[in-house]
Amino acid sequence: MLETLSGNPLSTTVVSALISHYIFKRWEQTDILSLAALLLFLPSALSTLFWNNHTATQSLLIAFTVYYIVLATSIVLYRLSPFHPLAKYPGPLPGKISAFHLMWVSFKGRRHLYLQSLHEEYGDIVRIGPNEVSLLDPNCTIHLMGTQGWPKGPNWEGRTMTDDLPMVAIRDTNVHHQRRKPWNRAFNSSSIKEFEPLLRKRVKLLVERLGEQKGTTDLTMWINYFTYDFMGDMAFGGWSEMLIEGDRQGLWQMMESTINTSLVLEHMPWIMPYFRLLIKARIKESPMLGHSEHKMNQRIKDGATSRDLFYYLNNEDGADSQPPPKNLVLSDGLLAIFAGSDTTASVLSNAFYLLIRNHEALQKLLEEIDHLYPAGEDSTDSRHYSEMDYLDAVINETLRLYPAVPSGSQRAAAPGSGGKAIGPYFLPEGTLARIPFYAVQRDPRNFFPHPEAFWPERWIIASSDGPRPDGFIHNTSAFIPFSIGPYNCVGKNLAMHEMRMVLSHTLQNLSINFAKGWDETVWEKELEDTFVFAKGKLPVTVTTRNLNGGA
Repeated sequence: MLETLSGNPLSTTVVSALISHYIFKRWEQTDILSLAALLLFLPSALSTLFWNNHTATQSLLIAFTVYYIVLATSIVLYRLSPFHPLAKYPGPLPGKISAFHLMWVSFKGRRHLYLQSLHEEYGDIVRIGPNEVSLLDPNCTIHLMGTQGWPKGPNWEGRTMTDDLPMVAIRDTNVHHQRRKPWNRAFNSSSIKEFEPLLRKRVKLLVERLGEQKGTTDLTMWINYFTYDFMGDMAFGGWSEMLIEGDRQGLWQMMESTINTSLVLEHMPWIMPYFRLLIKARIKESPMLGHSEHKMNQRIKDGATSRDLFYYLNNEDGADSQPPPKNLVLSDGLLAIFAGSDTTASVLSNAFYLLIRNHEALQKLLEEIDHLYPAGEDSTDSRHYSEMDYLDAVINETLRLYPAVPSGSQRAAAPGSGGKAIGPYFLPEGTLARIPFYAVQRDPRNFFPHPEAFWPERWIIASSDGPRPDGFIHNTSAFIPFSIGPYNCVGKNLAMHEMRMVLSHTLQNLSINFAKGWDETVWEKELEDTFVFAKGKLPVTVTTRNLNGGA
């Protein structure tokens, strides 16, 4: 058999596979014609060279086997060789070989913990993929993500199920800047005031519904319903009534399922165009898409009753010369609901968990709330929020421990840039990079003491001129829960306002405790990094507070 394969056909097949590897490395072919030509047509054509000594079926088997073994071996050896541009940066062997390794870690929901452990083992820069690194040094943040930083990486294309990319998934800096303009108008300080009546109405309904619950109830579920309802109000002028009806249409479950699928596909962005083709008919029949199109058309028909997000996305403020295409308005409206509801729900759920678990912190916050909003005062009135230092400390400490996007956002060197120095590290063109927010914000070099513990007092100490504990460290440049630079979270001010109101009004009116017998350590075990934090159930009991006598 070896003698049969030792002639020119075998050599030609080996050389062809090596040339294909060079083509993939040099031009990163991902379009279907190029992939078909290199992975199907070429080995099929090479099989004809073996016809003299083998049947057509045997020739195909030999050609494909040799071709793929040589191609795969060449790729692996190159990625592990000293000739690879990232060879000098340490990292786990499986990650250097294939992106499938990190994809598998992500699928299990433990990417944030995995990245943290890698940095503990390898240091401030770790090669986590064949062409991707993770950077723990907060001094790299401004270089990678600031105004002169890198554009978004291809993982965003892998996260988008439709052909109409939402604003957050656009990698072209100029196009992203244009698409973001109505968002900037919608989320400036004066515009947020326009959203406040919608927010106050939903917060009051949340507290009312929680107060009606008897026995054990899932606080996570109610927070999910609240954020989803409110973002629907803001994005389309009305979307759902989950606080009253529950997830009757399965929209929240559908959103969670989409996020989980996107998590896997973000590691293979090149496959997404083909995946979209496979599920195109299913997307068109999706209840989520049908619901959103109905709500959009209804919103256009009824006109603006308030200056909600749709008012700006649809150019109803007349800021642009022409109205945008409906498909882009729909895409960005859905983005607001997906991004704004799941992230805020995650932080709020974690905040309540941490407060209930830490009685001293809860009591301090209650004292602040009761002082500024005594019995009879409406705590959805935001006039005192700027005075609530401990409330902000609680929110910031929650964001530090559990950032909404724990593993950060991928960036990529712009094509033709040749690469760039990111802090002390030169990263060549073709490199992907990320700052793992979860790991950075728990690094004792950035926050000390108690870097892994819930300690809101660190924020009070850092903002005062009083004495500080020995070795106290509070590196605000390492606090990046909303990202930074031109791709930062456009809705961060609204999110902060929303969290202040929910926490203030809920804790002013209700006493919330863990359900009897519930193991509170389960909460962290069930937190999963699905790009945002996916949460388990938070079983609690709720009673009405005696506002005249405290909790």
